[in-house]
Amino acid sequence: MAVTVETLDKLERKITLTLSADVINNEVESRLKRLARTVKADGFRPGKVPMSLVAQRHGYAVQYEVMNDKVGEAFAKAVSEAQLRVAGAPRIAEKEGAPEGQMAFDATFEVYPEVKIGDLSAVEIERVSTEVSDAAIDKTLEILRKQRRTFAQRPAAEPAADGDRVTIDFDGKIDGERFAGGKAEDFQFILGEGRMLEEFEKAVRGMKTGESKTFPLKFPDDYHGKDVAGKEADFLVTLKKIEEQKLPEINEAFAESLGIPEGSLDALRADIKKNLEREVKFRVLARNKNAVMEALSQAAELDLPKSLVQNEVDRMVAGARADLKNRGIKDADNAPIPADVFQPQAERRVRLGLVVAELVKANELQAKPEQIKAHIEELAQSYEKPQEVVRWYLSDNQRLAEVEAVVLENNVTDFVLGKAKVTDKSLAFDELMGA
Repeated sequence: MAVTVETLDKLERKITLTLSADVINNEVESRLKRLARTVKADGFRPGKVPMSLVAQRHGYAVQYEVMNDKVGEAFAKAVSEAQLRVAGAPRIAEKEGAPEGQMAFDATFEVYPEVKIGDLSAVEIERVSTEVSDAAIDKTLEILRKQRRTFAQRPAAEPAADGDRVTIDFDGKIDGERFAGGKAEDFQFILGEGRMLEEFEKAVRGMKTGESKTFPLKFPDDYHGKDVAGKEADFLVTLKKIEEQKLPEINEAFAESLGIPEGSLDALRADIKKNLEREVKFRVLARNKNAVMEALSQAAELDLPKSLVQNEVDRMVAGARADLKNRGIKDADNAPIPADVFQPQAERRVRLGLVVAELVKANELQAKPEQIKAHIEELAQSYEKPQEVVRWYLSDNQRLAEVEAVVLENNVTDFVLGKAKVTDKSLAFDELMGA
């Protein structure tokens, strides 16, 4: 049967579905008869409930179910015959004026767009790389030392210095009035690590145990506490205890404490370098992938199906609610979350998804089983028991699908970088790591 497709907009289409009323009624009757074999009703044995009572109680639900099934089948058959790729769910509405003995429905829906990807050889992309230097290894060693540091109380006569852990009481006021978060007792922080505002640390630095001091402090205009941002407070601080930090020496004992056999310092540095190189590889790949995706997005021409964008917005709103719920926010399911905030990001995701899918299809960039396995094994190397991690990934189809998506994007990244005008840039380790 020929299917007439009406074009309403760039991607919006409409087709009319016609169903025989007899087919609908016969299917309803058939399902009610099957239902009657098991339905229960007071005063009747199972299977002996009159059809009139079965139809009275369940007829509407069965009719609705049959209509949905038959309209769905008719729609699937029609779009298949018309060779249409439907994006999102169709909107179905019953149509008046159908011929006697028939029922008609209008199905309005969107189709996937044609994706035109420009000449990739004209696309300009900056590709970064980063080397793990001795300085990066030294910095990591210092971080490991700090993670294992201990503290010992200073003599009362010695002043607080950077690196010391201080215990203080403080009381802050603005225009003579206390404010939220401005008072605390037995509060600890380490001088020089930037946890407190610079003016606050400057005031505490040099104080001795038992000493009190008052000083003014102006909160930055962009301070996270909006009630006090840009305002000046007067603080009274009493220093109750000063503890000097003791860092472990970098020696064989330190290396052994980190799981290095025989405490070899060379082996420790080699192990740190290996772990840093793995982290650098993933970060560089992520950065280059973002650059590729941005370039692809700009090089492609396509119309976005509104239904797919809306689906993505709905997913992002649901994700935001789930995040609020995980944080313990009450009534997270009813929290006011403006959907339009997610619109630009949803459009970008849908756009990139369609462009990547087209590129993968046209150039056979699908993730191969051996690539998926290799990626999982590489991820597992950063854990103590890699084989358990590998089994954990392989035992769940959703986790495997997530890895497959990552590998596919890596394939796309490599493909585009192989075609585009690439400018290589060496990035400092600290810059890559966000230090």
